[in-house]
Amino acid sequence: MILGLGSDLCNIERIQNSLDRFGTRFEQRAFTEVEIKKANRRPHNRAATFAKRFAAKEAYSKAVGTGFKQGVFLKDIGVVNAPSGAPTLALTGGAKARLDALTPDGHVAKVHLTLTDDHPWAFAMVMIEAIAVGKDD
Repeated sequence: MILGLGSDLCNIERIQNSLDRFGTRFEQRAFTEVEIKKANRRPHNRAATFAKRFAAKEAYSKAVGTGFKQGVFLKDIGVVNAPSGAPTLALTGGAKARLDALTPDGHVAKVHLTLTDDHPWAFAMVMIEAIAVGKDD
């Protein structure tokens, strides 16, 4: 069963302006160390890398129905790659607590994430699925 769906469109130039204006202060406030390292390995599309991840955080906050309230913070939502290379989310703190609260007993939550960008836009969509324990994915 689907627990939540969220999407977000983020302007890459807006993220670049925040990086130019606030530098590492913006990075440290909004992104995990894993996300910062990934963006730093992509100097030619660093802002786009951050923008996709920012859009993913916004999309997740919409999928769980809170926005950035009720203990859900930007840094609690981290974009990581599964062993296959597919993007997914690593959740901590209030973001994980909110997902746990949404997940029905006898189920586990699976977060699906897709990211894309085409300058000047970055897009992310999050779908949260509840899978009954003991059922195949």
